[in-house]
Amino acid sequence: MHTEQVLNIAIRRENRRSVEVATDEALIGRIAAGDKVAMQVLFARHHVRVSRFMMRLVRNQALAEDLVSVTFLDVWRQAGKFKGQCAASTWLLAIARFKALSEFRRRSDEVVDSESVAAVEDPADNPEVAILKKDKSEILRQCLTTLSLEHREIIDLIYYHEKSIDEVAEIVGIPRSTVKTRVFYARNRLSHRLKIKGMDRA
Repeated sequence: MHTEQVLNIAIRRENRRSVEVATDEALIGRIAAGDKVAMQVLFARHHVRVSRFMMRLVRNQALAEDLVSVTFLDVWRQAGKFKGQCAASTWLLAIARFKALSEFRRRSDEVVDSESVAAVEDPADNPEVAILKKDKSEILRQCLTTLSLEHREIIDLIYYHEKSIDEVAEIVGIPRSTVKTRVFYARNRLSHRLKIKGMDRA
């Protein structure tokens, strides 16, 4: 192998390492400049959480997978519009939410499969009690599916994605006061459904 080829390989490896340790915000900047490796790294970091968020919104695994792909395609196209005014993860979830709501509007007359939500494993504790056993996790997922979309996404963003009230307001596009109100009602309704299933609120 020629010295020039060895040097090029070394440069590519070093560039890859520099991308892998870059912040999310730096990755988006690179993506805006057309860096495909940065896109791969950002996808690897966030696709699981975005997929779970999407799954809880649409409650259909095949549809969720399609919308996740569309979401990251939009990230590639819109990276230049990211101004860093919020966390990159907040921006990603806002795009994902928009894609889900757009699909809901398009499929307003279709039935969404609510059973496939149980197929997605999630190691996170639920928002009301620390549920570690599979059967209890299943009960939680069933109860979450009975909430309205507005309440389901609030619970998901705050408890699963650990977003602050301000970040949720940014993602959903509503005032902080409205977020707090939805949290209050969502927790009460989820707690009520869990009690019906024989699970006391923590």
